[in-house]
Amino acid sequence: MSSSRSTEAVSEPAARTHPAWHFHLVLDEPLTPEQSDTLDGLDRFHEGGIGLVQTPERHYFLCVVRAATLTEAIADTLARFEDFPGVLVRSVELDEIALDSNGMATAAVLPVP
Repeated sequence: MSSSRSTEAVSEPAARTHPAWHFHLVLDEPLTPEQSDTLDGLDRFHEGGIGLVQTPERHYFLCVVRAATLTEAIADTLARFEDFPGVLVRSVELDEIALDSNGMATAAVLPVP
């Protein structure tokens, strides 16, 4: 008995059932004007789920990525940086909103104000 289902047909519905994980990828330094221009041309960064946030204090990518696990979501997002030379991610952070959105908020892990 053969199956007419392809891997692609199975993967697409499965991707929609994965939770959306929320996290920040904090950059080591602000983007240079050249890096900003490069970012504008990188399709992998415009597929959705990741957006650059630049404030005087911090420069990071706000990420909302669908994957089976948080680790998988972070790895998928970090893989996009292979096409973005010279940009270094200093840390991955989960703030109190991300902890709540990810279903991980408890009195033990929320930051004290």
